[in-house]
Amino acid sequence: MVAAVLAIDQGTTNTKAVLVDASGAVLASGSAPVGLSTPRPGWVEQDADELWASVLAAVASCLTPSAEIVGIALSTQRESIIGWDRRTGSAVGPVIGWQDVRTASWCSSLPASVDDLVRRRTGLRVDAMFSAPKLRWLLDETSADRVGTIDSWLVHRLTGGREHLIEAGNASRTLLYDVVDLAWSFELLDAFGIPVAVLPEVRPSDAGFGVTSGVPGLADGIPIVAVLADSHAAMYGQGCVRAGLVKATYGTGSSVMTPVDSFATDGCTLAWLTDRPTYALEGNIVSSGAALAWTASLLGLADVGALVELAATVPSAEGVTLVPAFAGLGAPHWDREARAALSGMSSSTTRAHIARAAVDAVAHQICDITETLSVMQRLRADGGATVSALLMQTQADLLGRPVEVADVPELSALGAAELAWTALGQPTGWAERRTYRTFEPGSNAGRDDRRTEWAAAVASVTAGARDASTGRR
Repeated sequence: MVAAVLAIDQGTTNTKAVLVDASGAVLASGSAPVGLSTPRPGWVEQDADELWASVLAAVASCLTPSAEIVGIALSTQRESIIGWDRRTGSAVGPVIGWQDVRTASWCSSLPASVDDLVRRRTGLRVDAMFSAPKLRWLLDETSADRVGTIDSWLVHRLTGGREHLIEAGNASRTLLYDVVDLAWSFELLDAFGIPVAVLPEVRPSDAGFGVTSGVPGLADGIPIVAVLADSHAAMYGQGCVRAGLVKATYGTGSSVMTPVDSFATDGCTLAWLTDRPTYALEGNIVSSGAALAWTASLLGLADVGALVELAATVPSAEGVTLVPAFAGLGAPHWDREARAALSGMSSSTTRAHIARAAVDAVAHQICDITETLSVMQRLRADGGATVSALLMQTQADLLGRPVEVADVPELSALGAAELAWTALGQPTGWAERRTYRTFEPGSNAGRDDRRTEWAAAVASVTAGARDASTGRR
């Protein structure tokens, strides 16, 4: 029987589970979908019990009698929050997703001093994407007396309700955790009106998070060894451990991250906490894979794969530009009032040109973030959309830098598994042995024009452009 870590990667639209041995080999895998609902414009919710059921289904489909599970690792979507009843352990209200912007107006009403405090303590900014505004809404609107992020909910369920814990990297995304002092900040808790009593205890990423109890299909007593946020797990799995190595995860949204030597107060986050904190500069894109899925639906195509195939039938978008600001724009623009726009069409525009514009939009948004980084040698890419050679070549062309695509598209689960094996005392070095497909940039001809065209399209949907058109100051 082979010793294995069970790595559970709970994402925005699905849950994956993989059994990974000490060499990094995947022995078995499974997945299950998770639904999203949008009960009102800008609201994004999930059902907490359905989310847990997806974890059980994914785990059940990858279990094998030939493997002994010696530990569990978690990789989870960030910023989404859940509230539950301390006595019963049952969820109270929906999961409020990271894409949800119901609190955007409330965030805008906060004084500048709060944003300054948030930046100094967390490296982030006040925005509806992060957890604290959602937590404030949840506590106002429900009877929840215990709250947490997705990792907290899964640890709670995996341990039979015994543990109320959160991993430090996930905590850093709440706007409530001081990433220098490595503790909940009472100044931030006061600013958002969050009582510390409802929050989980913060633990380092590899500190252990209890043991399984009463989980269908799993024996009791299996240790939950390591927990990472999904974007952070992907960076860990990519082996991006020094400045100049940048990873981009292409999921529902996108995360672009690069490690830094010390904390900075602008766009910095805590990637993980082991024997010391590891910080990273990060930019978050709200809609990347979601933009491809939306365009596929708009064009009546079966899925994103069909969209990419259609896009590949034309050499360019012929001036058509899609700015997928369906829930506003994330980094580096941070304009939650921006709205999506499809522009530049003519009588000769075809469905293929629109499809190509959607592919280009994903790559342009990555470029918007990487251009804010002082140093970038190359980009390491992971996530489901990296199976598209068209997207990856477009990315390399627009960046003017090589793009290295990992040999496995979903690295978050493997990154969490690698940290777990390290915590269990097994040397890994998986990233050094990983192979990549490299996409070299083509000719520079037209790159500047394409980036200028994109920048103009983005500017046309921002608050500044709307103010100018309406005369509002």
